Amino acid sequence: MSPTPVAPPRPDVRPNVRPNVVVVVLALGGIVVSLMQTLVIPLIPELPTLLSASAADASWVITATLLAAAVATPVVGRLGDMYGKRRMLLISLALLVAGSIVAALSNTLAPMVAGRALQGLASGVIPLGISIMRDELPADRLGSATAMMSASLGVGGALGLPAAAFLAQQVDWHMLFWASAGLGTVVALLVLTCVPESNVRTGGRFDLIGAVGLSAALVCLLLAISKGADWGWTSGATLGLFCVAVVVLLVWGWFELRTRQPLVDLRTTARRQVLATNLTSVVFAFAMFAMSLVLPQILQLPTATGYGLGQTMLATGLVLVPSGVVMMATAPLSARISRTRGPKVTLMLGAVVVAAGYGLGVVLMSAVWHLVLVSATIGAGIGLAYGAMPALIMAAVPVSETAAANSLNTLMRAIGTSVSSAVAGVVLAHLTITFGPATVPSQDGFRLVMVLGGTTALLALAVAAFIPGRRGVPTTTGTRHGEVVAAAR
Repeated sequence: MSPTPVAPPRPDVRPNVRPNVVVVVLALGGIVVSLMQTLVIPLIPELPTLLSASAADASWVITATLLAAAVATPVVGRLGDMYGKRRMLLISLALLVAGSIVAALSNTLAPMVAGRALQGLASGVIPLGISIMRDELPADRLGSATAMMSASLGVGGALGLPAAAFLAQQVDWHMLFWASAGLGTVVALLVLTCVPESNVRTGGRFDLIGAVGLSAALVCLLLAISKGADWGWTSGATLGLFCVAVVVLLVWGWFELRTRQPLVDLRTTARRQVLATNLTSVVFAFAMFAMSLVLPQILQLPTATGYGLGQTMLATGLVLVPSGVVMMATAPLSARISRTRGPKVTLMLGAVVVAAGYGLGVVLMSAVWHLVLVSATIGAGIGLAYGAMPALIMAAVPVSETAAANSLNTLMRAIGTSVSSAVAGVVLAHLTITFGPATVPSQDGFRLVMVLGGTTALLALAVAAFIPGRRGVPTTTGTRHGEVVAAAR
Protein backbone atom coordinates (compact mmCIF):
# COMPACT_ATOMS: atom_id res chain seq x y z
CA MET A 1 0.00 0.00 0.00
CA SER A 2 1.45 3.34 -1.00
CA PRO A 3 1.85 5.93 1.75
CA THR A 4 -0.65 8.76 2.03
CA PRO A 5 0.60 11.86 0.15
CA VAL A 6 1.88 14.68 2.28
CA ALA A 7 -0.69 17.46 2.80
CA PRO A 8 0.04 20.89 1.36
CA PRO A 9 1.74 23.28 3.79
CA ARG A 10 -0.57 25.21 6.10
CA PRO A 11 -1.08 28.86 5.22
CA ASP A 12 0.33 29.70 8.65
CA VAL A 13 3.82 29.02 7.35
CA ARG A 14 3.63 30.58 3.89
CA PRO A 15 6.08 33.48 4.07
CA ASN A 16 4.73 35.35 1.05
CA VAL A 17 1.22 35.80 2.46
CA ARG A 18 0.50 39.01 4.38
CA PRO A 19 -2.79 38.23 6.13
CA ASN A 20 -3.77 41.82 6.95
CA VAL A 21 -3.19 42.97 3.38
CA VAL A 22 -5.07 40.00 1.91
CA VAL A 23 -8.08 40.61 4.16
CA VAL A 24 -8.24 44.34 3.39
CA VAL A 25 -7.93 43.84 -0.37
CA LEU A 26 -10.54 41.09 -0.55
CA ALA A 27 -12.96 43.00 1.70
CA LEU A 28 -12.49 46.07 -0.48
CA GLY A 29 -13.40 43.93 -3.48
CA GLY A 30 -16.61 42.85 -1.74
CA ILE A 31 -17.49 46.46 -0.94
CA VAL A 32 -16.94 47.56 -4.56
CA VAL A 33 -19.16 44.76 -5.89
CA SER A 34 -21.94 45.62 -3.45
CA LEU A 35 -21.56 49.29 -4.39
CA MET A 36 -22.26 48.26 -7.96
CA GLN A 37 -25.54 46.67 -6.93
CA THR A 38 -26.85 49.87 -5.30
CA LEU A 39 -25.41 52.20 -7.91
CA VAL A 40 -28.58 52.72 -9.93
CA ILE A 41 -31.04 53.10 -7.03
CA PRO A 42 -31.01 56.94 -7.15
CA LEU A 43 -31.59 56.77 -10.91
CA ILE A 44 -34.57 54.39 -10.89
CA PRO A 45 -37.31 57.08 -11.11
CA GLU A 46 -35.45 58.82 -13.94
CA LEU A 47 -34.31 55.81 -15.96
CA PRO A 48 -37.23 55.89 -18.44
CA THR A 49 -36.40 59.51 -19.30
CA LEU A 50 -32.63 59.04 -19.30
CA LEU A 51 -32.79 55.98 -21.56
CA SER A 52 -35.80 56.98 -23.69
CA ALA A 53 -37.65 53.83 -22.63
CA SER A 54 -40.88 52.86 -20.93
CA ALA A 55 -40.87 52.19 -17.19
CA ALA A 56 -41.42 48.47 -17.80
CA ASP A 57 -38.49 48.26 -20.20
CA ALA A 58 -36.25 50.37 -17.96
CA SER A 59 -36.76 47.87 -15.13
CA TRP A 60 -34.56 45.47 -17.10
CA VAL A 61 -31.60 47.55 -15.91
CA ILE A 62 -32.22 45.99 -12.49
CA THR A 63 -33.46 42.58 -13.66
CA ALA A 64 -30.47 41.98 -15.96
CA THR A 65 -28.04 42.36 -13.05
CA LEU A 66 -30.08 39.97 -10.90
CA LEU A 67 -30.23 37.27 -13.58
CA ALA A 68 -26.57 37.59 -14.54
CA ALA A 69 -25.50 37.33 -10.89
CA ALA A 70 -27.63 34.22 -10.36
CA VAL A 71 -26.10 32.51 -13.40
CA ALA A 72 -22.51 33.57 -12.70
CA THR A 73 -22.21 32.90 -8.97
CA PRO A 74 -22.32 29.06 -8.94
CA VAL A 75 -20.43 28.79 -12.23
CA VAL A 76 -17.61 31.10 -11.17
CA GLY A 77 -17.34 29.32 -7.82
CA ARG A 78 -16.88 25.94 -9.49
CA LEU A 79 -14.38 27.35 -11.98
CA GLY A 80 -12.47 28.89 -9.09
CA ASP A 81 -12.15 25.50 -7.39
CA MET A 82 -10.98 23.93 -10.66
CA TYR A 83 -8.67 26.52 -12.19
CA GLY A 84 -7.76 29.00 -9.46
CA LYS A 85 -9.82 31.29 -7.24
CA ARG A 86 -7.58 34.33 -7.71
CA ARG A 87 -7.77 33.91 -11.48
CA MET A 88 -11.57 33.84 -11.42
CA LEU A 89 -11.60 36.78 -9.00
CA LEU A 90 -9.58 38.84 -11.47
CA ILE A 91 -11.86 37.79 -14.34
CA SER A 92 -14.90 38.80 -12.29
CA LEU A 93 -13.39 42.22 -11.56
CA ALA A 94 -12.52 42.64 -15.24
CA LEU A 95 -16.19 41.97 -16.10
CA LEU A 96 -17.22 44.56 -13.51
CA VAL A 97 -14.93 47.16 -15.07
CA ALA A 98 -16.06 46.29 -18.61
CA GLY A 99 -19.73 46.48 -17.64
CA SER A 100 -19.20 49.80 -15.87
CA ILE A 101 -17.54 51.27 -18.96
CA VAL A 102 -20.32 50.04 -21.26
CA ALA A 103 -22.94 51.55 -18.91
CA ALA A 104 -20.97 54.81 -18.63
CA LEU A 105 -21.02 55.16 -22.43
CA SER A 106 -24.75 54.33 -22.68
CA ASN A 107 -27.57 56.71 -23.50
CA THR A 108 -30.12 54.12 -24.59
CA LEU A 109 -31.62 51.01 -23.03
CA ALA A 110 -29.85 48.15 -24.85
CA PRO A 111 -26.23 49.03 -24.02
CA MET A 112 -27.21 49.95 -20.46
CA VAL A 113 -28.82 46.54 -19.93
CA ALA A 114 -25.76 44.86 -21.45
CA GLY A 115 -23.45 46.82 -19.15
CA ARG A 116 -25.51 46.01 -16.06
CA ALA A 117 -25.53 42.32 -17.02
CA LEU A 118 -21.73 42.36 -17.24
CA GLN A 119 -21.60 44.00 -13.83
CA GLY A 120 -23.86 41.27 -12.45
CA LEU A 121 -21.40 38.62 -13.65
CA ALA A 122 -18.96 39.95 -11.02
CA SER A 123 -21.17 38.89 -8.10
CA GLY A 124 -18.96 35.88 -7.38
CA VAL A 125 -16.28 38.13 -5.88
CA ILE A 126 -17.47 37.73 -2.28
CA PRO A 127 -17.67 33.89 -2.18
CA LEU A 128 -14.38 33.69 -4.07
CA GLY A 129 -12.80 36.05 -1.54
CA ILE A 130 -14.02 33.94 1.38
CA SER A 131 -12.63 30.81 -0.29
CA ILE A 132 -9.24 32.45 -0.88
CA MET A 133 -9.15 33.34 2.80
CA ARG A 134 -9.70 29.71 3.76
CA ASP A 135 -6.78 28.66 1.58
CA GLU A 136 -4.33 31.40 2.50
CA LEU A 137 -4.91 32.72 6.02
CA PRO A 138 -3.71 31.32 9.32
CA ALA A 139 -6.39 29.39 11.16
CA ASP A 140 -6.61 31.94 13.96
CA ARG A 141 -7.42 34.71 11.48
CA LEU A 142 -9.94 32.87 9.34
CA GLY A 143 -13.07 33.44 11.42
CA SER A 144 -12.77 37.21 11.73
CA ALA A 145 -11.63 37.58 8.12
CA THR A 146 -14.56 35.66 6.63
CA ALA A 147 -16.98 37.53 8.89
CA MET A 148 -15.58 40.83 7.62
CA MET A 149 -15.79 39.63 4.00
CA SER A 150 -19.43 38.65 4.47
CA ALA A 151 -20.18 42.01 6.10
CA SER A 152 -18.67 43.85 3.14
CA LEU A 153 -21.87 43.16 1.19
CA GLY A 154 -23.92 45.21 3.62
CA VAL A 155 -21.25 47.87 4.07
CA GLY A 156 -21.03 48.51 0.34
CA GLY A 157 -24.79 48.78 0.08
CA ALA A 158 -25.03 51.18 3.02
CA LEU A 159 -22.21 53.41 1.80
CA GLY A 160 -23.16 53.16 -1.87
CA LEU A 161 -26.61 54.70 -1.59
CA PRO A 162 -25.58 58.13 -0.23
CA ALA A 163 -22.48 58.22 -2.45
CA ALA A 164 -24.52 57.41 -5.55
CA ALA A 165 -27.22 59.90 -4.56
CA PHE A 166 -24.62 62.64 -4.07
CA LEU A 167 -22.96 61.98 -7.44
CA ALA A 168 -26.32 61.77 -9.21
CA GLN A 169 -27.34 65.16 -7.79
CA GLN A 170 -24.01 66.94 -8.33
CA VAL A 171 -22.62 65.59 -11.62
CA ASP A 172 -23.72 63.83 -14.78
CA TRP A 173 -25.22 60.41 -13.99
CA HIS A 174 -22.66 58.66 -16.20
CA MET A 175 -20.05 59.46 -13.53
CA LEU A 176 -21.61 56.79 -11.32
CA PHE A 177 -20.41 54.13 -13.72
CA TRP A 178 -17.05 55.76 -14.40
CA ALA A 179 -16.48 55.75 -10.64
CA SER A 180 -17.42 52.06 -10.52
CA ALA A 181 -14.96 51.31 -13.32
CA GLY A 182 -12.21 53.19 -11.51
CA LEU A 183 -12.79 51.41 -8.21
CA GLY A 184 -12.93 48.02 -9.94
CA THR A 185 -9.62 48.72 -11.67
CA VAL A 186 -7.94 49.70 -8.39
CA VAL A 187 -9.16 46.54 -6.66
CA ALA A 188 -8.05 44.35 -9.58
CA LEU A 189 -4.54 45.84 -9.40
CA LEU A 190 -4.43 45.29 -5.65
CA VAL A 191 -5.52 41.66 -6.06
CA LEU A 192 -2.90 41.18 -8.77
CA THR A 193 -0.11 42.46 -6.55
CA CYS A 194 -1.18 41.45 -3.02
CA VAL A 195 -3.24 38.24 -3.20
CA PRO A 196 -1.48 34.94 -3.98
CA GLU A 197 -3.00 32.19 -6.07
CA SER A 198 -4.10 29.17 -4.06
CA ASN A 199 -2.47 25.78 -4.56
CA VAL A 200 -5.79 24.04 -3.80
CA ARG A 201 -7.45 23.05 -7.09
CA THR A 202 -9.54 20.12 -8.20
CA GLY A 203 -8.77 20.21 -11.92
CA GLY A 204 -10.93 17.97 -14.09
CA ARG A 205 -13.54 18.76 -16.72
CA PHE A 206 -16.08 21.55 -16.29
CA ASP A 207 -19.71 20.40 -16.19
CA LEU A 208 -21.04 22.51 -19.06
CA ILE A 209 -24.38 20.71 -19.26
CA GLY A 210 -24.92 21.18 -15.54
CA ALA A 211 -24.04 24.87 -15.82
CA VAL A 212 -26.48 25.42 -18.68
CA GLY A 213 -29.24 23.52 -16.90
CA LEU A 214 -28.85 25.35 -13.60
CA SER A 215 -28.60 28.70 -15.37
CA ALA A 216 -31.80 28.04 -17.33
CA ALA A 217 -33.67 27.04 -14.17
CA LEU A 218 -32.46 30.06 -12.22
CA VAL A 219 -33.29 32.49 -15.02
CA CYS A 220 -36.83 31.11 -15.26
CA LEU A 221 -37.32 31.14 -11.48
CA LEU A 222 -35.94 34.63 -10.81
CA LEU A 223 -37.54 36.13 -13.91
CA ALA A 224 -40.94 34.88 -12.73
CA ILE A 225 -40.31 36.23 -9.22
CA SER A 226 -39.03 39.63 -10.34
CA LYS A 227 -41.60 40.19 -13.11
CA GLY A 228 -44.59 38.44 -11.57
CA ALA A 229 -46.06 41.66 -10.19
CA ASP A 230 -45.89 43.34 -13.63
CA TRP A 231 -47.12 40.37 -15.65
CA GLY A 232 -49.63 39.10 -13.07
CA TRP A 233 -48.92 36.24 -10.69
CA THR A 234 -51.51 34.03 -12.37
CA SER A 235 -50.59 34.99 -15.93
CA GLY A 236 -49.50 32.32 -18.40
CA ALA A 237 -45.98 33.74 -18.62
CA THR A 238 -45.40 33.75 -14.86
CA LEU A 239 -46.89 30.31 -14.18
CA GLY A 240 -45.13 28.90 -17.26
CA LEU A 241 -41.75 30.13 -16.05
CA PHE A 242 -42.32 28.65 -12.59
CA CYS A 243 -43.27 25.29 -14.14
CA VAL A 244 -40.25 25.29 -16.44
CA ALA A 245 -37.97 26.13 -13.51
CA VAL A 246 -39.28 23.19 -11.46
CA VAL A 247 -39.01 20.71 -14.36
CA VAL A 248 -35.52 21.84 -15.34
CA LEU A 249 -34.31 21.71 -11.71
CA LEU A 250 -35.59 18.14 -11.34
CA VAL A 251 -33.89 17.02 -14.56
CA TRP A 252 -30.75 18.93 -13.61
CA GLY A 253 -30.64 17.24 -10.19
CA TRP A 254 -31.04 13.81 -11.78
CA PHE A 255 -28.17 14.60 -14.18
CA GLU A 256 -25.87 16.01 -11.49
CA LEU A 257 -26.24 12.88 -9.33
CA ARG A 258 -25.02 10.78 -12.27
CA THR A 259 -22.16 13.01 -13.36
CA ARG A 260 -18.63 12.16 -12.23
CA GLN A 261 -17.58 15.82 -11.83
CA PRO A 262 -20.82 17.78 -11.28
CA LEU A 263 -21.16 21.55 -11.15
CA VAL A 264 -22.75 21.17 -7.70
CA ASP A 265 -22.06 18.09 -5.59
CA LEU A 266 -25.61 17.43 -4.44
CA ARG A 267 -24.50 14.72 -2.03
CA THR A 268 -22.31 17.25 -0.22
CA THR A 269 -25.09 19.84 -0.42
CA ALA A 270 -27.51 17.36 1.14
CA ARG A 271 -25.38 17.01 4.27
CA ARG A 272 -27.41 18.21 7.22
CA GLN A 273 -25.11 21.10 8.11
CA VAL A 274 -24.86 22.42 4.54
CA LEU A 275 -28.55 21.92 3.76
CA ALA A 276 -29.79 23.53 6.98
CA THR A 277 -27.38 26.46 6.59
CA ASN A 278 -28.50 27.08 3.01
CA LEU A 279 -32.18 26.91 3.97
CA THR A 280 -31.51 29.32 6.81
CA SER A 281 -29.74 31.63 4.35
CA VAL A 282 -32.79 31.78 2.07
CA VAL A 283 -35.15 32.62 4.93
CA PHE A 284 -32.72 35.00 6.61
CA ALA A 285 -32.08 36.89 3.36
CA PHE A 286 -35.83 37.37 3.02
CA ALA A 287 -35.87 38.95 6.47
CA MET A 288 -32.79 41.07 5.82
CA PHE A 289 -34.01 42.59 2.55
CA ALA A 290 -37.38 43.70 3.89
CA MET A 291 -35.62 46.59 5.66
CA SER A 292 -34.20 47.82 2.35
CA LEU A 293 -37.70 47.98 0.86
CA VAL A 294 -39.44 49.77 3.74
CA LEU A 295 -37.09 52.30 5.33
CA PRO A 296 -36.16 54.30 2.20
CA GLN A 297 -39.82 54.73 1.25
CA ILE A 298 -40.85 55.91 4.73
CA LEU A 299 -37.95 58.36 4.77
CA GLN A 300 -38.79 59.85 1.36
CA LEU A 301 -42.59 59.98 1.45
CA PRO A 302 -43.94 63.53 2.05
CA THR A 303 -44.74 64.51 5.62
CA ALA A 304 -48.26 65.38 4.45
CA THR A 305 -49.05 61.65 4.35
CA GLY A 306 -48.93 61.66 8.15
CA TYR A 307 -46.13 59.06 8.40
CA GLY A 308 -43.62 60.00 5.70
CA LEU A 309 -40.51 61.87 6.83
CA GLY A 310 -39.92 63.99 3.70
CA GLN A 311 -36.18 63.28 3.35
CA THR A 312 -34.10 63.55 0.18
CA MET A 313 -32.40 60.55 -1.40
CA LEU A 314 -29.05 61.76 -0.06
CA ALA A 315 -30.42 62.10 3.49
CA THR A 316 -32.04 58.68 3.16
CA GLY A 317 -28.71 57.15 2.22
CA LEU A 318 -27.01 58.80 5.18
CA VAL A 319 -29.65 57.40 7.53
CA LEU A 320 -28.79 53.89 6.32
CA VAL A 321 -25.01 54.33 6.68
CA PRO A 322 -24.94 53.38 10.40
CA SER A 323 -26.34 49.94 9.58
CA GLY A 324 -23.33 49.24 7.37
CA VAL A 325 -20.90 50.56 9.95
CA VAL A 326 -22.50 48.42 12.65
CA MET A 327 -22.42 45.42 10.33
CA MET A 328 -18.66 45.76 9.87
CA ALA A 329 -18.09 46.48 13.57
CA THR A 330 -20.05 43.34 14.47
CA ALA A 331 -17.87 41.07 12.30
CA PRO A 332 -15.13 40.57 14.94
CA LEU A 333 -17.81 39.86 17.57
CA SER A 334 -19.37 37.29 15.23
CA ALA A 335 -16.01 35.57 14.85
CA ARG A 336 -15.41 35.60 18.61
CA ILE A 337 -18.77 34.04 19.41
CA SER A 338 -18.27 31.43 16.68
CA ARG A 339 -14.86 30.56 18.09
CA THR A 340 -16.09 30.14 21.67
CA ARG A 341 -19.67 28.91 21.23
CA GLY A 342 -19.78 27.73 17.61
CA PRO A 343 -21.13 29.40 14.44
CA LYS A 344 -24.56 27.84 14.92
CA VAL A 345 -25.04 29.91 18.08
CA THR A 346 -23.83 33.03 16.26
CA LEU A 347 -26.29 32.49 13.42
CA MET A 348 -29.19 31.96 15.81
CA LEU A 349 -28.24 35.04 17.83
CA GLY A 350 -28.14 37.07 14.61
CA ALA A 351 -31.67 35.93 13.75
CA VAL A 352 -32.91 36.98 17.21
CA VAL A 353 -31.32 40.44 16.87
CA VAL A 354 -32.84 40.94 13.41
CA ALA A 355 -36.28 39.94 14.72
CA ALA A 356 -35.85 42.43 17.57
CA GLY A 357 -34.93 45.14 15.06
CA TYR A 358 -38.12 44.56 13.11
CA GLY A 359 -40.09 44.56 16.36
CA LEU A 360 -38.70 48.03 17.03
CA GLY A 361 -39.61 49.04 13.48
CA VAL A 362 -43.27 48.16 13.97
CA VAL A 363 -43.62 50.74 16.75
CA LEU A 364 -40.82 53.21 15.93
CA MET A 365 -41.19 54.81 12.53
CA SER A 366 -42.22 58.41 13.24
CA ALA A 367 -38.79 60.07 13.41
CA VAL A 368 -35.48 59.81 11.58
CA TRP A 369 -33.64 58.62 14.69
CA HIS A 370 -36.19 55.83 15.05
CA LEU A 371 -35.22 54.44 11.66
CA VAL A 372 -31.51 54.88 12.38
CA LEU A 373 -31.99 52.73 15.49
CA VAL A 374 -34.04 50.14 13.60
CA SER A 375 -31.55 49.86 10.70
CA ALA A 376 -28.55 49.71 13.05
CA THR A 377 -30.16 46.93 15.12
CA ILE A 378 -31.02 44.89 12.04
CA GLY A 379 -27.52 45.58 10.68
CA ALA A 380 -26.00 44.16 13.87
CA GLY A 381 -28.02 40.97 13.45
CA ILE A 382 -27.01 40.67 9.81
CA GLY A 383 -23.36 41.13 10.72
CA LEU A 384 -23.57 38.32 13.27
CA ALA A 385 -25.41 35.90 11.00
CA TYR A 386 -23.57 36.55 7.76
CA GLY A 387 -20.25 36.05 9.52
CA ALA A 388 -21.37 32.62 10.74
CA MET A 389 -22.73 31.24 7.46
CA PRO A 390 -19.38 30.75 5.68
CA ALA A 391 -17.95 29.08 8.81
CA LEU A 392 -20.80 26.58 8.86
CA ILE A 393 -20.46 25.85 5.15
CA MET A 394 -16.67 25.49 5.17
CA ALA A 395 -16.74 23.18 8.20
CA ALA A 396 -18.86 20.70 6.26
CA VAL A 397 -17.35 20.62 2.77
CA PRO A 398 -13.98 19.48 1.39
CA VAL A 399 -11.46 22.28 1.00
CA SER A 400 -11.40 21.56 -2.74
CA GLU A 401 -15.10 22.54 -2.97
CA THR A 402 -14.94 25.70 -0.88
CA ALA A 403 -15.61 28.23 -3.65
CA ALA A 404 -18.49 26.23 -5.15
CA ALA A 405 -20.11 25.72 -1.73
CA ASN A 406 -19.77 29.37 -0.73
CA SER A 407 -21.10 30.45 -4.11
CA LEU A 408 -24.15 28.23 -3.70
CA ASN A 409 -24.77 29.76 -0.28
CA THR A 410 -24.52 33.24 -1.81
CA LEU A 411 -27.02 32.17 -4.46
CA MET A 412 -29.42 31.01 -1.74
CA ARG A 413 -29.26 34.48 -0.20
CA ALA A 414 -29.97 36.06 -3.60
CA ILE A 415 -33.06 33.89 -4.03
CA GLY A 416 -34.23 34.93 -0.57
CA THR A 417 -33.85 38.64 -1.34
CA SER A 418 -35.68 38.22 -4.65
CA VAL A 419 -38.63 36.52 -2.96
CA SER A 420 -38.60 39.21 -0.27
CA SER A 421 -38.77 41.94 -2.89
CA ALA A 422 -41.69 40.23 -4.64
CA VAL A 423 -43.69 39.60 -1.47
CA ALA A 424 -43.11 43.09 -0.09
CA GLY A 425 -44.05 44.54 -3.47
CA VAL A 426 -47.37 42.71 -3.41
CA VAL A 427 -48.10 43.84 0.16
CA LEU A 428 -47.25 47.49 -0.50
CA ALA A 429 -49.19 47.50 -3.78
CA HIS A 430 -52.37 46.29 -2.08
CA LEU A 431 -52.24 48.33 1.14
CA THR A 432 -52.27 51.90 -0.16
CA ILE A 433 -53.75 55.32 0.45
CA THR A 434 -54.66 58.02 -2.02
CA PHE A 435 -52.28 60.95 -1.89
CA GLY A 436 -53.03 63.67 -4.40
CA PRO A 437 -53.31 62.18 -7.89
CA ALA A 438 -51.41 59.01 -6.91
CA THR A 439 -51.60 56.11 -4.50
CA VAL A 440 -48.77 55.38 -2.10
CA PRO A 441 -48.13 52.51 0.35
CA SER A 442 -49.98 52.92 3.62
CA GLN A 443 -48.43 52.88 7.06
CA ASP A 444 -50.22 49.58 7.74
CA GLY A 445 -48.52 48.16 4.65
CA PHE A 446 -45.09 49.15 5.95
CA ARG A 447 -45.89 47.70 9.35
CA LEU A 448 -47.01 44.43 7.79
CA VAL A 449 -43.74 44.12 5.87
CA MET A 450 -41.89 44.76 9.13
CA VAL A 451 -43.93 42.01 10.81
CA LEU A 452 -43.11 39.66 7.92
CA GLY A 453 -39.42 40.50 8.26
CA GLY A 454 -39.46 39.75 11.99
CA THR A 455 -41.46 36.55 11.48
CA THR A 456 -39.10 35.21 8.84
CA ALA A 457 -36.13 36.03 11.08
CA LEU A 458 -37.72 33.85 13.76
CA LEU A 459 -38.35 31.18 11.12
CA ALA A 460 -34.65 31.36 10.25
CA LEU A 461 -33.93 30.85 13.95
CA ALA A 462 -36.09 27.71 13.93
CA VAL A 463 -34.42 26.31 10.81
CA ALA A 464 -30.95 27.06 12.21
CA ALA A 465 -31.82 24.95 15.26
CA PHE A 466 -31.55 21.87 13.01
CA ILE A 467 -27.90 22.61 12.17
CA PRO A 468 -25.63 20.11 13.96
CA GLY A 469 -24.02 21.28 17.20
CA ARG A 470 -20.80 23.21 17.72
CA ARG A 471 -18.44 22.75 14.83
CA GLY A 472 -15.82 25.19 13.61
CA VAL A 473 -13.98 25.81 10.40
CA PRO A 474 -11.51 23.03 9.54
CA THR A 475 -7.96 23.89 10.47
CA THR A 476 -6.08 21.00 8.88
CA THR A 477 -6.08 19.48 5.45
CA GLY A 478 -5.14 16.17 3.99
CA THR A 479 -5.31 14.35 0.67
CA ARG A 480 -7.22 11.25 -0.29
CA HIS A 481 -7.44 9.70 -3.73
CA GLY A 482 -5.59 12.69 -5.11
CA GLU A 483 -8.12 15.20 -3.77
CA VAL A 484 -7.63 17.64 -0.92
CA VAL A 485 -10.30 17.15 1.72
CA ALA A 486 -11.13 18.87 4.96
CA ALA A 487 -10.41 17.10 8.21
CA ALA A 488 -13.36 18.44 10.21
CA ARG A 489 -13.00 18.72 13.91
